[in-house]
Amino acid sequence: MLKFLVLKDGRPASDWPIRNAYLIGSDGHAIRSKVSFSHGMVCFDNRENGSVSAMLQQEVGECGELTLQTCLLPHRDDPYLLNVELARHRLLVLYNKLEDWGMFDLGPSHVVTKRAELGRKKFIEAVSLQSEDPAKSDKLAMESLVASINGSEELAMAHAELLLNRRKTAAALPKHPFGCGMAMELTNEGVRGGMLDKLDFLRLPVSWQSLAPVEGEYSWDVLDNWAQWLLRHRVPIVAGPLINYEPGQVPDWLFIWEHDFETLRDLTYEHVEEVVKRYRHVVSAWNVVSGLHLNSHFSFSFDQILDLTRMTTLQVKDVHPTAKVFVEIREPFGEYFSQNQRSIPPLMYADLLIQGGINFDGFVVKLFMGQSQSGQYTRDLLQISNLLDQFATLGKPVHLTMGVPSGLVPASVSHERGKPRDENCGHWRKSWSQATQAHWLAAVCQIGLSKPFVESVAWQDLFDHARTELPLGGLLAQNLQPKGAFGRLIAIRRQLLGQPVKVEKNMEAESTQL
Repeated sequence: MLKFLVLKDGRPASDWPIRNAYLIGSDGHAIRSKVSFSHGMVCFDNRENGSVSAMLQQEVGECGELTLQTCLLPHRDDPYLLNVELARHRLLVLYNKLEDWGMFDLGPSHVVTKRAELGRKKFIEAVSLQSEDPAKSDKLAMESLVASINGSEELAMAHAELLLNRRKTAAALPKHPFGCGMAMELTNEGVRGGMLDKLDFLRLPVSWQSLAPVEGEYSWDVLDNWAQWLLRHRVPIVAGPLINYEPGQVPDWLFIWEHDFETLRDLTYEHVEEVVKRYRHVVSAWNVVSGLHLNSHFSFSFDQILDLTRMTTLQVKDVHPTAKVFVEIREPFGEYFSQNQRSIPPLMYADLLIQGGINFDGFVVKLFMGQSQSGQYTRDLLQISNLLDQFATLGKPVHLTMGVPSGLVPASVSHERGKPRDENCGHWRKSWSQATQAHWLAAVCQIGLSKPFVESVAWQDLFDHARTELPLGGLLAQNLQPKGAFGRLIAIRRQLLGQPVKVEKNMEAESTQL
């Protein structure tokens, strides 16, 4: 058992919220464990031998409320002091990234160097006082943790700025860097047309449930309307995902065949063929399959997951050979694997596709934060940068799709969706708001596009609507009034393309004209 002492006001805490808590093995994959809190201690009970890391959500002062990690620790009878172990890991990661990225020459006056040195000094003091004064040690460890997180985020941004400038100098920026998701319900021609000079491509959802709510009958009208508009305006479009077996994405009648894989496979084949043949003259790229590695609703075997991925990607290549074909990775931090052993860790799934010779053109990495559910608890900027770096070795381009909310999900929306309000999802720096959403968008866009293997970044939803996967995650409010994130995205794109950047007021006025 791995035990961590949690202090509050210098004493063992009487209560402590357990959020997004799980263990990670030495291979970097989440492992199953039972997590509990008792008598001031968070306890992880698992059957794995050897050292493991703990991952859990923690309030970190000005940095927000983030999911953080400890170093690999052996099981022992005595508890570890939680903040000391979190600070130890973050300081280790900060120094490792300084070395990996070749940025030790920042100089003593650079803010990252100062943060790292402060974090190191506070940590040494905290470790020296663990036995004789746990309360003071805990306080110093928290100060070290805050300094190290601040330093690591500033390092991630400094590294992103350096790589992005290199990419600009080498004229290696992608052709279509910025995109956004469009809901099929959007019929406002003014909003549609207003996007043409502000985005490089559009993402159009292709929901099996919406297209074929009744078995054997397709409702094409809404998607046909979009197809005609897109064809008329020659807009680059990424359509999909074609296949996503999660509830709300597949028609109810498909669950009849849940335990008949051969029939389910045939129905999937027929559906993909119907959609691709109908819209191949409009679509530039297909997001073919999404989240098969989660395996959370249909109980597929390991071989069946790979078979479905291979079949659908090959089929799209056959029907529409000139189109790009993508595979979407959902919940890329992989915490779901601690709860569902039938699933496949995200990077393992990605590597299996490469090693299996499956023919596709790139990954879509879907990064959501801001809901208290698997895969959407809040992480810091260095964790996001590290996550993207792990895809560099796979040799396939990455297309980043992202989203965070502009506020807490209203109670009415949460009730309708059967979800709790999302105070428990954590937050980055400050509580989720329009300002926080805009700052997060700017930071993650810069980090994403600085990576040489990232070919595009796309925001999940243009506007807030009833069927959105991430409530309040749009760039426009439900009444189509722009949020701060919309103006920020326009400014980033213009700056990257070398166009004049308008002042924020003028930009908002321009956006309002939509």
